Amino acid sequence: MTKKKKKYYAVWKGHNTGIFDSWNDCKAQIKDYQGAQYKSFTTFEAAKTALNGNYKDYIGKNKTFKSELSAVQLKKIGQPNYNSIAVDAASSGNPGKMQYRGVDTKTKKQLFIQGPFEEGTNNIGEFLALVHGLAFLKKHNSNRILYTDSKTALSWVRKKTCNTKLKRNSKNETLFELVNRAIDWLKNNSYTTIIVKWETKAWGEIPADFGRK
Repeated sequence: MTKKKKKYYAVWKGHNTGIFDSWNDCKAQIKDYQGAQYKSFTTFEAAKTALNGNYKDYIGKNKTFKSELSAVQLKKIGQPNYNSIAVDAASSGNPGKMQYRGVDTKTKKQLFIQGPFEEGTNNIGEFLALVHGLAFLKKHNSNRILYTDSKTALSWVRKKTCNTKLKRNSKNETLFELVNRAIDWLKNNSYTTIIVKWETKAWGEIPADFGRK
């Protein structure tokens, strides 16, 4: 059995700030904290350096990635199309505080970001990110493609629905209003944007990844 690698969590904003050596300890600091800022690192030293710096300089930074796929598999998949944008979501808990964003795939420049929402899920965030991406590209009359790493969100968009099991309540009312708007947009708009599944095993984390856990 492969031993799980140790992680250290830098918390810039939370109930308590500092470096925590377990996800449960980190989660306790960010749970129910509006605008929490945190990210995981593989060494204590890296987490300490980051904590003394600016959170925005570290969010979404990919770790060094080496694919475990064979050369033949990598050749078959090819390289990402950089005439594109990529979207992703992050949720601290399921449900938990959720936010999503879209970035330029090559430069990782942030194009839009929404949240955090009080009570959401990754799947809802990925769905909203995709619809936001479609609307963004249509508004700018762009021929770029759209990358997502979520098969579930991709399926929901194609079906023009959101099949979440999350129950609507006072905490997530605003989020569900956004979901309804997204569904209405899909039903009342046509688009030519091609949505493509991001090949995580070949290319690493999607560029829009929040890189926090």
